[in-house]
Amino acid sequence: MAFSRRYDESEPQRVNRWLAQNGVCSRREAEGLIAQGLVSIDGEVVSDPGRKILPGQTLVLADKAQVQLGAQMSVVLHKPKGVVSAQPEPGQVPAVRLLTRDSLWAPSRSIPGLDSRLAPVGRLDMDSRGLLLLSEDGVLAKAVIGPASDLEKEYRVAVMGELTDAKIALLRHGLELDGRRLKPAEVDPISDQRLRFVLKEGRNRQIRRMCELVELKVVDLFRVRIGPLDLGDMPEGRWRPLTAQERELLIGESVGR
Repeated sequence: MAFSRRYDESEPQRVNRWLAQNGVCSRREAEGLIAQGLVSIDGEVVSDPGRKILPGQTLVLADKAQVQLGAQMSVVLHKPKGVVSAQPEPGQVPAVRLLTRDSLWAPSRSIPGLDSRLAPVGRLDMDSRGLLLLSEDGVLAKAVIGPASDLEKEYRVAVMGELTDAKIALLRHGLELDGRRLKPAEVDPISDQRLRFVLKEGRNRQIRRMCELVELKVVDLFRVRIGPLDLGDMPEGRWRPLTAQERELLIGESVGR
C-alpha cells in the first residue's frame, strides 16, 4: 500500500524537509524520489524539488518509492565481548563479520554481502556486550544517535568497588566529562554490585568513565534496550533483520519527543 499522509501544519513547508522531519526519508532521498516522479500531492505528480506542501493537502509516495526506501538493510545483533562495533585494528573481529546465515536468528531473504554499508548505530566498545544496531539507513541513524535524539538507552552494569547512595546520586546528576556536564541519568541498584543505567546521550565509553569518577570499576556492561527496541531473548552472537514496524517505532518515538 502506498504511503499517504495529510499535511496539517499551519504554514507551507518544502516537501523534502517535511518528509525528513517525519522520518520517512532524508532530504536527499526525497529529492531523488521527486526526480523519479514517485511523489504526488492531491493527485498531482511533484516535479519541482523545491515544491511546498500546503495545509490540508495530502502527499502520497508511490509503491516503488516504498520499495526503494525499504531496501536499506538494518539488523539487530547481540554483540559478544571481544567484538568491535566498527573499524577493527589488526587481529580484531568487526561486528559485521558475525552476520552470517548460520548465526541468523529469524527468517531473512538477504544476508549482508561484502559490499554492505552497514554501520553501527550507537557503538558498543569491545569489552561490552548486548544490543547493537547496524544499518545502511541514514534516517534511522539520525533518529537513534543524531544530536536531537532523545531515545533512551538501557544497560545492566556490574561494578567493583564500594557502592554507596552518595555515588549513585552523583551518577544520576552530578558529573562532567570532557568539561561538559552530563544529562541526568536513571541509575538504580539491581543488587549489591549491579546497576541499571538509562541514558539519553552516548559519549565515548560514557558509563565506564562515569563509574571511574566515583571510584567504581565496570566489570560487565550489557545493553538491553534502545528506545522501544528490546534485545529480548536473542542469544549472544545471533542477529536478525530489524522489522519495518520496529524502524517506524524508533523513528516515531525520536520524532515524537
